[in-house]
Amino acid sequence: MAKRDYYEVLGVDRSASADEIKKAYRKAALKYHPDKNPGDKDAEEKFKEAAEAYDVLSNPDKKARYDQFGHAGMSGAAGGGSYGGGGFSMEDIFSQFGDIFGGHFGGGFGSFGGFGGFGGSAGGGRRVNRGSDLRVKVKLTLNEIVNGTTKKIKINKYVPCDQCSGSGARTAGGVGKCSTCHGSGVVTEVVDSFFGRAQTQRVCPTCQGTGEVVTDPCPKCKGEGVVRGEEVVEIRIPVGVGEGMQLSVSGKGNAARRGGVSGDLLVVIEEERDPQLIRDGNDLLHNHKVSFTTALLGGTIEVPTVEGRAKVKVGAGTKAGSVLRLRGKGIPDVNGRGRGDILVVVDIDVPTRLSAEEKRLVEQLAAQPSFKEVDNSRSEQNIFERMRNFFR
Repeated sequence: MAKRDYYEVLGVDRSASADEIKKAYRKAALKYHPDKNPGDKDAEEKFKEAAEAYDVLSNPDKKARYDQFGHAGMSGAAGGGSYGGGGFSMEDIFSQFGDIFGGHFGGGFGSFGGFGGFGGSAGGGRRVNRGSDLRVKVKLTLNEIVNGTTKKIKINKYVPCDQCSGSGARTAGGVGKCSTCHGSGVVTEVVDSFFGRAQTQRVCPTCQGTGEVVTDPCPKCKGEGVVRGEEVVEIRIPVGVGEGMQLSVSGKGNAARRGGVSGDLLVVIEEERDPQLIRDGNDLLHNHKVSFTTALLGGTIEVPTVEGRAKVKVGAGTKAGSVLRLRGKGIPDVNGRGRGDILVVVDIDVPTRLSAEEKRLVEQLAAQPSFKEVDNSRSEQNIFERMRNFFR
């Protein structure tokens, strides 16, 4: 099933402000929240769908990629997960966006699926660690860009410790409640100010907001829950991507400390230069030399395409700088809006060394009326003007 447009999911226009997007997500999430719709799988999927849409549209970088490339620029097209696709759990959603909902549903989300501890107050609660993102560059040939491809890349990164399964503790009982925040993940401070006494909350400095501390550290990871390791990641590259475009593979970045949410793998596209075809948006340009006689009398030439070679007719009297178009032989649009063309720019190969016989024949031609000296006073466009006007 095709993904719905993120703006449609949240019911906002593309020109919506960040505040309007946030309000729309809050409205949708409250409507489809699992506590309000127990056992309703459809509501649960819409809850995840709204979270996915908000995750993209609330992030300026992701929003810019989505506005330019659509879903192809997001995780789904790059081979990663998404909320609806199972790449993120309900716990991830609550931990990342729980502050948006305030005190609804009993002050938090503790009643759903056993994820207690994310609420407790209208302003915050226990947090889940998140691993850092990783960025890699992938070089693609023109053929791979036109047809799409799958790349397998070995990534050096932090992975969950295999000895403690990422918990950071030697044994199951090696994790205890933080004594500083008493398991809430936050500490409350009362500050006297000019306006009176004010109460503020901040993330607990001892447990970094998780509400737990490791009392019996794992000897391999020293209580961190992560170690250096490798993973082979499969990345699906959609057709039509371009230089500098960034795809996101959710959950394939560095693993988080003590069982948190892994970061993302950001894939930056690089294009390998093709020796014969030059990319110009979704079009491909090819400079082709034709013989003087072919330009004069017309004929057929063979030009390169991504799929192989194609025959193109050259009309009699073709001038240098003329452009021959092969429709639909260029690069597919990344959003599925058709395909570009191949533009063959004609260059005429004028021989510089002639035999005595060849020179005699050319001199005979030069004496004919059709080969008289060119009148440069005519207003006919020169090659530079024709090329400039063609690409306007």
